[in-house]
Amino acid sequence: MIGSRARTPVTWIRCSRRSSLIELSSRLPLRPACSPSTWGHSLKSGSPSIMADSFKLPLRPVIEKSDRPDSLPRDIAQINAQWGSFRELTEASLREKIEADKDKDPWAEEDEADQETADVDTSERMEQLYKRRAEIIQFAGEAHAEASFALDFVSLLLSKHNPRQAETTMSLFLKNAAPLGSLNSEVIDPPPRPDTALGDIKSVARGWRLQNFNNAASKLLNAGLRLNVEVDAETEYWGQVLAVKEKGWKVCRLPRDGQALGVQYGFLEATPLFRDRGLAALRRADDGKLVLDKGLVPRKTQGVRVRIKYQGRIIGCSKVCRPSQDVESTESRILQARDTLFEEELFYEIMREARVLGNQGVTTRQNLVKVPVSEEQEILLDLVDWDQDHASEEAASSNEQNALADAISHSIRILLTFAHRQNLRRRTEPPLPLAPKRRPVSEYQILRPVMAYLQHKSHIQWLESFIASLRRVLEAADIKCDFSATQFSSIGVLQPNHLFPKVESLVGVFLAPFESTFSGTLITPRSSFKVRIRTNPTVPPVGTFYDISVNLPQFPEVQPLNRVGLQGEVAQAVTHFVMLDLAAAISLQNPKNQGSPGKVSWEVAYPHHGELLARDTAGQSKKMKVSLSHEELNIQTYSLSRGEGFAKPVATKSALLSQTWKPGASGPQPSLVEFVAQASRP
Repeated sequence: MIGSRARTPVTWIRCSRRSSLIELSSRLPLRPACSPSTWGHSLKSGSPSIMADSFKLPLRPVIEKSDRPDSLPRDIAQINAQWGSFRELTEASLREKIEADKDKDPWAEEDEADQETADVDTSERMEQLYKRRAEIIQFAGEAHAEASFALDFVSLLLSKHNPRQAETTMSLFLKNAAPLGSLNSEVIDPPPRPDTALGDIKSVARGWRLQNFNNAASKLLNAGLRLNVEVDAETEYWGQVLAVKEKGWKVCRLPRDGQALGVQYGFLEATPLFRDRGLAALRRADDGKLVLDKGLVPRKTQGVRVRIKYQGRIIGCSKVCRPSQDVESTESRILQARDTLFEEELFYEIMREARVLGNQGVTTRQNLVKVPVSEEQEILLDLVDWDQDHASEEAASSNEQNALADAISHSIRILLTFAHRQNLRRRTEPPLPLAPKRRPVSEYQILRPVMAYLQHKSHIQWLESFIASLRRVLEAADIKCDFSATQFSSIGVLQPNHLFPKVESLVGVFLAPFESTFSGTLITPRSSFKVRIRTNPTVPPVGTFYDISVNLPQFPEVQPLNRVGLQGEVAQAVTHFVMLDLAAAISLQNPKNQGSPGKVSWEVAYPHHGELLARDTAGQSKKMKVSLSHEELNIQTYSLSRGEGFAKPVATKSALLSQTWKPGASGPQPSLVEFVAQASRP
């Protein structure tokens, strides 16, 4: 590309009066020596190469016509500058000028100017530039000096009346050369004014004074009216503020705005996150009404809802506090803000405590806390708006379960208030010694007492149900026994104390471990058992434990384990002790006292297996197997062969005697005494 361009002649043409060069392609048959008119004629003649390429290039700038024609004074000024006076301008001279321009080469002037420019040496041009630069700098310096002299003159003139302000604009030379106030100006012998002008000035001055007096009177009247409105508004505002204070609310100044008042509706013993939000500003509206700060007052009333879920179904739900009907009242809005803030803090503390109780099965979601009570029952706590109180369509609740949910709801609120009182007591006591590490703030005890109570109640219900089923089995065999349960009790005792209010002492009892006791008499005389259930809400070890104690005169060496934690182990131990007493009762039945000397006498051989042995006068051996559970009582008798001793029963149908007692069985059933008497026959 470069080589081909070097071999091809290139023609440069000066375009219009902008001194710009346009490079044309070598395919155009342009000649450097030809004149523009000849070149234009060749274009019109239609060269084959030009016609083939259809290449068009404008050589003159487009003349844009102005939208508005030049005014006549401007045209006259242009004619005077170009031709001189109108006396020297004639029609003949204009025609001669037009004819001369037709024969003149349009490129001649520009070529001459370019030739003159090209002839100037580079060194001379640089010298001219330096001279022009020096002249510009000199002119700028002179202008700056003249402006400085004028500024100093004005400053010195003003220093007579405003010396401090004029001194700041004076130059250092003027300050040293002339003192302040040494130049002044006065009007000397002003020209006299006619009487008509003086009369007009007086009339205008009188009119201005009257107008200013009218404006001042109007402003004073408007100010008076506005002052009356402000007085009425302030009176109404302060009356509402006093009404709020008389209701018992604390009114104080805002910490960051000393000119504004605020009402303290929050709790001072709450965590800092909610304590700082418990102060709302009492603003005054234009009409004097009291307005709470809208940035702190919640839009809707919120509350913690408690639901009881049993086997995947909601069976109980608590009630959420509803707003008052008088929404426009300041008192109702303050109460709404206080209740909502309290509910938000309650749910915050519940979520904070639930994260610590994860090892006890408590789970948290975005706005939900699940507290397990038993394998089939759990408690759900969430923060909802008041209009979502009964929005759950799946709730098939009962009055009893709703009462339980309401009781749990009231309990957690009482426990949060109790925690606030504990914070107040700690704050009023002497502080602890300083430590290098900051003492952590422990979680409030809100869920743990409730969980302990519900778990304790669940264990009591289970034990009552188990003992009732065991008693029904024994009653089916006509066995008399007495099982009783003491009332629910707590380790803590409510004692009068003048240092603590009675309400706090009552809550302290609720925070103590729970304990309940079950006792019962067995079949044999002086045989009894006792089961003590103890649940610790906060004191380690946390959870429910069973302490079982028995009194078996026939087996004095039998003693149960202490602190049993599993319900299955408790059920197994109680059943085993009743089975031991049942075997002892069978062995105590003496057939001689019944007038049947031929009957055998049973003896307990393996008490922990429920086996009894007997031998009649003919030397025939028998074995009785006692099996007891909370569902049935089964007794089987076997005849033992002489060759095998007591080890192996004879597997004959006539040698086996069995009886099973179940509660609610149809048909007549023999009693245990009758069955033993039948089994004792030879």
